[in-house]
Amino acid sequence: MSEIRSMLEDTVSKVLKDLCTKELITAAEKGEFPAMLWKTLEELGVTSVGISEERGGSGGDLGDFMSLVKTAGYYAAPVPLAENILSNIALEKSGLPISDQISTFSFENEIEFDQADSGWVLSGKAKYVPWARNAKTITVLGKTFENKRMIANVSLENCEARHHENLAGEPRDEVLLNQIRLNEHEVKDIDNIMISEFINLAALTRVMLMAGALERTLELSVTYTKERTQFGRPIGKFQAVQQNLAALAGETTASLAVADFIISNIDSKISAEEAAMAKIQLGDAAEAGSRIAHQVHGAMGFTDEHSLHQSTRRLWSWRDEFGSESMLARHLGERVLQHSQDLWGFITKTPGIKAKNI
Repeated sequence: MSEIRSMLEDTVSKVLKDLCTKELITAAEKGEFPAMLWKTLEELGVTSVGISEERGGSGGDLGDFMSLVKTAGYYAAPVPLAENILSNIALEKSGLPISDQISTFSFENEIEFDQADSGWVLSGKAKYVPWARNAKTITVLGKTFENKRMIANVSLENCEARHHENLAGEPRDEVLLNQIRLNEHEVKDIDNIMISEFINLAALTRVMLMAGALERTLELSVTYTKERTQFGRPIGKFQAVQQNLAALAGETTASLAVADFIISNIDSKISAEEAAMAKIQLGDAAEAGSRIAHQVHGAMGFTDEHSLHQSTRRLWSWRDEFGSESMLARHLGERVLQHSQDLWGFITKTPGIKAKNI
């Protein structure tokens, strides 16, 4: 880890520790956007990390961005930090101006781009858009009648947002674009490779968020077993509880190893297969880790008074976004079958010796 990244993590961690209180998260889940928290992050330059300074960002690389997302997941920060930065990364890489206001994205919904006069007309529906009601702009992908892929950044003032939430109470809205007019220079064409890269990045943000939330879940569970007593001693002294904590620690350690790999290697590119494997690992760990944590806490973990559910509900929600384990496993299985003649080369990314027919 670079010294600058370490300082960045420490600074953001201190801010989120002070501001991301249980009360603030609860209020956000009821619809109150934490404007002061977002303003503080903006003033620190955190909301544009990973965007070059020449384009109006704070500089840094994708590893810095992913590291911040993991920290946000640990504190269950109820702000669109990942979405805002990812939206602007897509704009920057496409040659469009980045947004200086809160931005979100819709990478997997088809929007119709129709050329008209000296500009474009956009129409369609974007489902499950993160934080649309709190954002000012949305980055959308779509296609023309000739199936040419396009990208644009649209003001949400001209769109209709229908409010929906995920299990954690985070906004996941439906956005309707009805004849949105843009100038010629506000729309760019984009290829399928770049679209796949954006979707992989979106999936990896959920991997990092879950890694942070799992780390928090483990710490809450360990602390609780030291404080909760039964039969005259802390429940952490009982073998059955220790075994559960060991299993939770194993899931968390494996997940953090995946997160560290992503942070260290994402600037040299993480393949679609690696992103899928990371998402599968974190999805499985989210299921097992949440179950164990609630078993350890008993009924207390489900109450509003305890903060455990603020992490576990996010684990359940993020697990389903940008590919479930079953869908991604099916995709990986198909890829393995395609490379069955050189499976070792596919796994190691190095050419192997093809088996000869016997």
